[in-house]
Amino acid sequence: MVGVATKGQLRMSFLRWALVLVPVVVLLGLASGMISGSGDTNWYRALEKPSFQPPSYLFGIVWPILYVLMGLALVLVVNAKGSRLRGIAIAAFITQFVANLLWSPIFFGMNQVSFAFWWLLLTLGLAGLTTWFFWRVRTVAGVMMLPYIAWLIFAAALNFQVDQLNPDAETLVVGNNSTQI
Repeated sequence: MVGVATKGQLRMSFLRWALVLVPVVVLLGLASGMISGSGDTNWYRALEKPSFQPPSYLFGIVWPILYVLMGLALVLVVNAKGSRLRGIAIAAFITQFVANLLWSPIFFGMNQVSFAFWWLLLTLGLAGLTTWFFWRVRTVAGVMMLPYIAWLIFAAALNFQVDQLNPDAETLVVGNNSTQI
């Protein structure tokens, strides 16, 4: 049976996708940070930080918001059944999202500050490409990706400065700050 979906059917389809994809994006993003110990290691605390480094709690506020926006943008694109760019836009999103998820383990887990910077630039490029495809599929989806792009640029500046301020970051060994009595 071929037909045009009603507005109610379209809303329900959007809602179903949103109830699945948004939590998946948020949970995977948060899991990546938690598994790699984002910001909560002796190694990271020992690094010299740039003057424009925001307080740690801000990252815990910003990233979930960005993941929700990314998830909603993805839902808009997934729901755009008639778009010829839909498939490539979804593939671009998955590619950039995997790159995003790998940054925390590279930086915090493996302490590879320099490599993490280059990885972040790759992620930024992939996110830019995804945003372009999203914009072509659903303008609102592209707009919803812009805060993420802005944050990635800021994160790249932070990562670069941490690398400059800590040329030995990859080999920095921090002792356990506990004592036994």
